[in-house]
Amino acid sequence: MKPEEADLDALRKENAYLRQRNAQLQSDAADVAADAARLRQELERLRGRVAARAPSPLGSGQ
Repeated sequence: MKPEEADLDALRKENAYLRQRNAQLQSDAADVAADAARLRQELERLRGRVAARAPSPLGSGQ
């Protein structure tokens, strides 16, 4: 194999690897975004539950 062909082959392999890695990173980023949205919704739900709770008569709010 000529040096130019070897360089082209190496570049093709690197390109294929980088494309695969990019796809994996995009998938990971989407997973993290989905987890963040789920946690944000859970936090809002929990805050709503705390806000809806009646004040305690023993609390400092008297």
